[in-house]
Amino acid sequence: MNLRKQGTACEQTAAAYLETQGYRILEKNFYSRYGEIDLIADDTGVLVFIEVKYRTDTAVWSPEEAVDRRKQRKICKTADYYRLRHQIAEDTPCRFDVIAITPEHIVLYQDAFPYQW
Repeated sequence: MNLRKQGTACEQTAAAYLETQGYRILEKNFYSRYGEIDLIADDTGVLVFIEVKYRTDTAVWSPEEAVDRRKQRKICKTADYYRLRHQIAEDTPCRFDVIAITPEHIVLYQDAFPYQW
C-alpha cells in the first residue's frame, strides 16, 4: 500500500474512532497555504482540530512525537484560516487533539498542545 493510501486509511480509522467517542466530523483534509489539518470535528460545542499520526515501528519515534512545534504552528495557522473562512467567532472554544495509531493501538490525546502563533 502506498503512503497516501495508508494515510487515508488511518484517517478513516481515526474518524470512525472519534465518532464512537461522540465527536461529529465536520471536515477531512482541510488545506490552506499554511498546511493541512487531517480532521476537524465538533466535540460537544468545542471545535477540534485533529492531527492523525501513524507508525508501524515505534522503537525510535512514537506517532505523537512526530507532531513537533513546527507542525503545531502549521496546524494553528491552518486552524485560524479555517475559522476565518467559515466565519467562526473568535470566542468559539477550540482545541488541538492528536490521534496516534500503531498496529496495536489507537490513542487519543485531547488538548495535545496549546495554540501557538
